[in-house]
Amino acid sequence: MLVLGFPSEVFGTNCYILAPAAGEECVIVDPGVAVLEQLSEVLREYRLKPASVLVTHGHIDHVFSVTPVCGAHGVALSVHGDDRYRLRDPLSSLPEAFGDMLRQQYGKTGWKEPDDIRTIADGERLSLAGLDLGVVHAPGHTEGSVMFSLDGLPEGMAAEAGLTSTMLSGDVLFAGSVGRTDLPGGDPEAMNRSLRERVLPLDDATLVLPGHGGPTTIGRERRDNEFLRAVM
Repeated sequence: MLVLGFPSEVFGTNCYILAPAAGEECVIVDPGVAVLEQLSEVLREYRLKPASVLVTHGHIDHVFSVTPVCGAHGVALSVHGDDRYRLRDPLSSLPEAFGDMLRQQYGKTGWKEPDDIRTIADGERLSLAGLDLGVVHAPGHTEGSVMFSLDGLPEGMAAEAGLTSTMLSGDVLFAGSVGRTDLPGGDPEAMNRSLRERVLPLDDATLVLPGHGGPTTIGRERRDNEFLRAVM
């Protein structure tokens, strides 16, 4: 499985591109702020054709570029139903200063959501671009926050000791931390439930690719992440 990722220049949101191999169809996850040029370069370099765009939740730093990406490639956007409303105006859930900054730097004076938006639900299996992704609803950061699970590991990691599967965790789980719950729609109690019921049951051999920062594993986070230890 080919997994390519890079952080956006604003907020450092990781945009991931998933494909069975170079030269195949691909899935784009969380195209954030100012990622279009780099995303296009990656697609050209690996000869990839987007088949779908997924988002882990509806915050602007994860959805900023969904409309131009979906429009350019004629593909649908998938988001959990509980975050569907956020796509009507993603800036509304940000502190005003953040919205003003984005408008000034990137000319985002108005918002147009993609033409084709599909809602996904907990436990759903998505067969896209030759990949099978599982949807894990894990609210707390937002009402509709999800993680995406995949069997297997990114190309080049087959020899990584003990790892067997991959989880794109969005802003649910980071290396050493978890997603904030103080923005509109955040819920500390829901986050604790998600950590206890959706994250902790995962196998230690799961590679975690978070929405911000570098990769980690469930085993490492179970051992070292104080937020996970607090809900055990």
